[in-house]
Amino acid sequence: VAKVQVSKRLSSSPCVLVSGKFGWSANMERLMRAQTLGDTSTLEFMRGRRILEVNPDHPIIKDLNAACRKSPDSSDAKRAVELLFDTALISSGFTPDSPAELGGKIYEMMAMALGGRWGRFEEEETEASEE
Repeated sequence: VAKVQVSKRLSSSPCVLVSGKFGWSANMERLMRAQTLGDTSTLEFMRGRRILEVNPDHPIIKDLNAACRKSPDSSDAKRAVELLFDTALISSGFTPDSPAELGGKIYEMMAMALGGRWGRFEEEETEASEE
């Protein structure tokens, strides 16, 4: 990311990733990735010109800001920021470097969010006591 800035145009999204003035668009990056035949050196150069625009009024951004102020070294907050960036990457039309790694992050956050809701632990305890 070349820079991070506060967005005045976002209303429903927490953040968006846009191309810089001279950077490639998401579509151009896809085309160039297909043409490089494994040589990604030029792709890496142009990829660094992205701008992350953040919506400071979005609840996710407010919660992350509070989490980072309360505990700057929090690994959970760091994982949430990484997932937020990867989500912005996809929603802006870019391709993640490692889709499998992104899937793992999503599953991990889902497990944290669900955390035993809907009685999973109760069912496991019932099954264990029946045996």
